[in-house]
Amino acid sequence: MHMIDWDDLRYFLAVARRGSTLAGGRELGVSQTTVARRIAALEQALGFTLFEKRQAGYALTPAGQQLVDRAADVESSAKQFIDAAAAHARDLTGSVRITMEEIYATTLFAPWMRELYETYPEILIEVDTAQTVRDLSRGEADIALRSTAEEQPSGYAGRILCRDDWTPYCSRSYAERYGIPTKFDDLKQHTLIGGGGSKVWPKYQQWLEHLGLGDRVAMHQPTSTTLLSSVRAGTGIAVLPCIIADADPDLIQCFPPRQNHGRQLWLLTHDRVRQMPAVRVVIDFLYERLKRHIRDLEANQAAA
Repeated sequence: MHMIDWDDLRYFLAVARRGSTLAGGRELGVSQTTVARRIAALEQALGFTLFEKRQAGYALTPAGQQLVDRAADVESSAKQFIDAAAAHARDLTGSVRITMEEIYATTLFAPWMRELYETYPEILIEVDTAQTVRDLSRGEADIALRSTAEEQPSGYAGRILCRDDWTPYCSRSYAERYGIPTKFDDLKQHTLIGGGGSKVWPKYQQWLEHLGLGDRVAMHQPTSTTLLSSVRAGTGIAVLPCIIADADPDLIQCFPPRQNHGRQLWLLTHDRVRQMPAVRVVIDFLYERLKRHIRDLEANQAAA
């Protein structure tokens, strides 16, 4: 038996119920010739006849009689599938608020927005890059891309993406003018850019002061994105997230990040919304794209 076209079962059932290709065509909204051709194709694929062609119309053969209920079962299952899919599509509506550091929103997430919208056009995506840490348990956001070394609070559900490494970077134009520092002491001879916002700067500042570099900061940027922009412009050196900077061909990692910081990048949601269809599909979409980005970085580093 050859592979059958499942759509031909619709024609089989229409003729079985109506008794002719003409009436079957009217039911399906197609021509009698189309119905006859599809019935013939189905019979050829099966290797036996389903109807006896009589002057009064089409009558089921014994084989056709045995199969008509099975075909009706397939039709019923297909309708159930369509109804379930339609219900799922209706559920994929509303808004999903995602909170993340601005540098991730502009470099990683922004290029994926078009694909996310085209895949789920009924979901309104709200991107929150506020410097305040949003409380998922209180509904201040639905999904968070967050760096932390702490255990997640009760009720939070999430997946670890990677270790959240940050280290000093400079641009290629800066390196051509001033060279590349290859150890912490070398940074004393270079222009350092501070800032990055209230989520970044406290830890960054603490690190600089620990190394005795607090007085080497020549300027202060208000956000992580402007920190990145200043490094790209060749203004100086600043710490940047490796997941971002290692993907930028114009940036050079001055030296490897320290290994014992314990911070990991998480994609988080909360039990109160984790089963909502819109939240589930968005978090799955982001997780797949982020993991793909990380795998690509690892492959490029392995090949270098």
